Amino acid sequence: MAAARRHTAPIRWQEPGAFPGLPWGAGPKHLGHPPLHSLATAESWPGRGATGTESGAPTGTRTWCAGAARQRISLVSHSAGHQDPGTMGATRLYTLVLVLQPPRLLLGMKKRGFGAGRWNGFGGKVQAGETIEAGARRELQEESGLTVDTLHKVGHIVFEFVGNPERMDVHIFRTDCVQGTPVESDEMRPQWFQLDQIPFGDMWPDDRYWLPLLLQGRKFQGHFKFQGQDTILDYTLREVDVL
Repeated sequence: MAAARRHTAPIRWQEPGAFPGLPWGAGPKHLGHPPLHSLATAESWPGRGATGTESGAPTGTRTWCAGAARQRISLVSHSAGHQDPGTMGATRLYTLVLVLQPPRLLLGMKKRGFGAGRWNGFGGKVQAGETIEAGARRELQEESGLTVDTLHKVGHIVFEFVGNPERMDVHIFRTDCVQGTPVESDEMRPQWFQLDQIPFGDMWPDDRYWLPLLLQGRKFQGHFKFQGQDTILDYTLREVDVL
């Protein structure tokens, strides 16, 4: 496990200059992290047959499953020292679902509310009496029209915003097989992106840190402290074996 890296100086999102694509060319260089291609080796792993349209077309057949050949990347963890969310005061549960079918990823453009104008996964608040996974399934269907049989929990991140006493306790899921056709909702406009065309410039600044781990099938925990919606004041992120 790599030594812990905890960043305390204000970090404003910026395009690192050379960002040839994920997962082979990722890495937040402006924080001193090497690109993932310098840490990674690729190997194929078996998947299921795929049908659908190319990136940019939010339409497709009834069932979308991952392609027959996917890439798996080995990655050295960048940091450790995650603070237990249970010790951090008042939190509210949220979910986030990423539909990953290499070589493409389904994202939604947030049309209103918190995070409007940014591409993101599909999710939201867990309702009273609802399990976290049930909330994730409901939000995916409400925002994209898609249903899912299996969700894989891959991440747990607590977000803190200066001036807001309530922290966001976000549980992140991945799936590679969904039923239905992605359709635009009142909240989200779905679109497929090739993995070398992920629109990080129009996403939350923290996505570039943990999304490469998700793309590689890794599990992770973290904490991000924001000033506003564009400046990361501090963060921790580590790989874990079990969530």
